[in-house]
Amino acid sequence: MDVKALIIILMSSVLVDNYVLNRFLGICPFLGVSKKVNQSVGMGAAVIFVMLVATAVTWPIQTFILNPLNMGYMQTIAFILIIATLVQFIEIFLKKVIPALHKSLGVYLPLITTNCAVLGVTINNITDGYNFLESMISSLGVGLGFLLAMVLFSGMRSRIEESEVPESFKGLPVTLVAASFISMAFFGFAGIVENILA
Repeated sequence: MDVKALIIILMSSVLVDNYVLNRFLGICPFLGVSKKVNQSVGMGAAVIFVMLVATAVTWPIQTFILNPLNMGYMQTIAFILIIATLVQFIEIFLKKVIPALHKSLGVYLPLITTNCAVLGVTINNITDGYNFLESMISSLGVGLGFLLAMVLFSGMRSRIEESEVPESFKGLPVTLVAASFISMAFFGFAGIVENILA
């Protein structure tokens, strides 16, 4: 296995091909849970875990069950069911082990089930032709990219709340403008990873 290729997959998933800031997947938790850094870190960690476990389960199901039976058309339904089940297990675990984090995440924890970034990474790993290890590295990178975006955006939002904002921009408008600035900043990473490691 080429280590350089794995590093490129990881770094590209975090910086260049960030699912939140480049593909605009997972926007609901990005906007909803990014008001406080601790909530952002908790949500990001939960999403990383769900992405890794979902990839570890969905890749073999696609490769060894759906593809041999010519049932690739069942991919989306099967993956959604797997992700929903995993999120339910995580919610039960957090409620028993870390109730403070479970309470702070509130309604956004069950929304990981509908987080299109989780479904997107599992499907894109298959369509990109990644093997199991590459899929796991890609999912880790996408999860870390999601966490990075959440933490950066929560820091930006805390600065916005301390600032004087024109009345017409208060609330969601200034939040969306701030998100667009972070997204544009991440476009600056395009091509850097491949050029550094070339």
